Amino acid sequence: MTSLPYTRAQSLPAILAERIAILDGAMGTMIQRFRLGEQQYRGEGYSGQGSAGDRFADFPGDLKGNNELLSLTRPDVISSIHDGYLAAGADLIETNTFGATRIAQDDYGMADLAREMNLVSAKLARAACDRFSTPDRPRFAAGALGPTPKTASISPDVNDPAARNVSFEELRRSYYEQVEALVEGGVDVLLVETIFDTLNAKAALYAIEEFFEASGERLPVMISGTVTDASGRVLSGQTVSAFWASVRHVRPLSIGLNCALGAALMRPYIQELAKVAQGTFISCYPNAGLPNPMSDTGFDETPADTSRLVHEFAKEGLVNIVGGCCGTTPDHIEAIGRAVSVCSPRPALFRF
Repeated sequence: MTSLPYTRAQSLPAILAERIAILDGAMGTMIQRFRLGEQQYRGEGYSGQGSAGDRFADFPGDLKGNNELLSLTRPDVISSIHDGYLAAGADLIETNTFGATRIAQDDYGMADLAREMNLVSAKLARAACDRFSTPDRPRFAAGALGPTPKTASISPDVNDPAARNVSFEELRRSYYEQVEALVEGGVDVLLVETIFDTLNAKAALYAIEEFFEASGERLPVMISGTVTDASGRVLSGQTVSAFWASVRHVRPLSIGLNCALGAALMRPYIQELAKVAQGTFISCYPNAGLPNPMSDTGFDETPADTSRLVHEFAKEGLVNIVGGCCGTTPDHIEAIGRAVSVCSPRPALFRF
């Protein structure tokens, strides 16, 4: 196997060639279990290490739901979630930075805090990985770059198809700041995930490459798209094959799918991706089925359900990295890990 000259996580490609690696599950699902109120999001009731004190007590607007803020106000919550997934057997955990860009944080009036959120979140994930890593079982912190609430490809105005609410350059600048802080905070891998607009993703990937060139660092890059419905396309209209063709120039460590569909509905698209993306590893971390507001996690599938479905992917030789997205918990991740432990990873030789 010929890999890129990574400056971090140099052992990860060999691990993926040897066995199926486990990614963690949903951060948001686990945060909801703490039932935090508005004041808890502002930091009330926590005075431990990294406490924000009364820093956000009088911040204008509602902050409940800004999960990335919890890295600053309730680092104990984020650390305990990381620990739960690592104890369940995760090899990679994602930073609490899915919405930690200036563009996303502007909704809360916290754009200027985006860099700090990424830096602190990366440090929390790094510390958790260090607590659980052993010489024969290293754990990796994956810096999560979400899609932002805006799309560079689709008009937000049905009466004006040419209208856009964000530019490529705005996205690039926002992602560059995020990447710089995540790497400074100690992540091993960069994960561009839940991609519904490939142009947004290309802005993130451009920023990553720009940072690599400026810094001399080169981390493994993982890319994960989201098929939004039975058409088998991302929201901006590409099939998974076209999606791969649009991002393969980055030479990612892995390409895959996550979120929108549960594993049962995602399978044909993972099969297609595994067929066309011959030069890289394949990841898959589906939701726990379809949404169900009556369920404890908001989704239908139990750990036994999800692990059985993901096992089928592994048994078919489709995947190298598996985990969970919305509705999944440490119990799901532990069950998935057990289910795929008897399966061989998909063979992948880098051929670019």
